[in-house]
Amino acid sequence: MMKLFTLTALTLSLASAAVAQNDCAAGKTLHDGKLTIATGNPAFFPWVIDDTPESGQGFEAAVAYAVAAKMGFEPDAVDWTRSSFDQAIQPGAKDFDINLQQFSITPERQEVVDFSIPYYSSAMAVLTTQSVIDKGAEATLDSLKTLKWGADANTTAVAMLAQLIAPKVGPNLYNDNVDVTAAMQAGQIDAALFDLPTALYLSAVVVPDGKILGQFPADRTENPDQFGLLMAKDSPLKPCVDAALQQLIDAGTLAEIEKAWLSETTGVPVIE
Repeated sequence: MMKLFTLTALTLSLASAAVAQNDCAAGKTLHDGKLTIATGNPAFFPWVIDDTPESGQGFEAAVAYAVAAKMGFEPDAVDWTRSSFDQAIQPGAKDFDINLQQFSITPERQEVVDFSIPYYSSAMAVLTTQSVIDKGAEATLDSLKTLKWGADANTTAVAMLAQLIAPKVGPNLYNDNVDVTAAMQAGQIDAALFDLPTALYLSAVVVPDGKILGQFPADRTENPDQFGLLMAKDSPLKPCVDAALQQLIDAGTLAEIEKAWLSETTGVPVIE
């Protein structure tokens, strides 16, 4: 945890140095001199740690402060608020400047709200159980090929499984993902592919003794879900937010934050 705290502290300390560098947001926020950022109620691990975004701990909390710093806002100039997911994606005025809640960027949503450029491309992850790991399953392609897989026959999961893993035995096919997770709980299959956010939820809430064995780099997946910072439609802040994110991408800072909070903190290794 010390390494993660150091990364967050570094991100927050950069804010002071950034204040004089960027006045793009001046006069464009809800409250002059403040940046109001929304998250979920509650906000969950690993996106926000202990439901306390003010700490800067967690992937989206750390991204929020890093973006704020590049836009010229010191940490004490960031105000947090809460919103439901459904409330945030509705058309109309907002009580926040930007909102981070793992919002996938879709054409339908872009008709009523604005999104930043992506700050995260969803990796595909391997959901399994502790008993399968205890039997020797490892986060390597050779090991994954030997497992019994399940997939929703009505989605692209079958094609993704063939593309990413190519198991020795074809997957058991089910009507939906509810049936897939039920089959896992019944011991009929060893593993299934889900995007990382879904896998984190399923392993924590749905599948008893559920574990995430590993995750693939996002660039190994065709058309991955991409998350964007949500803003009101035609927000004057969008160019500022996009520029801040691009700077973080170009400097490698966004990749460092992702590695710290979505790989090291969760203990989910990357399968190369």
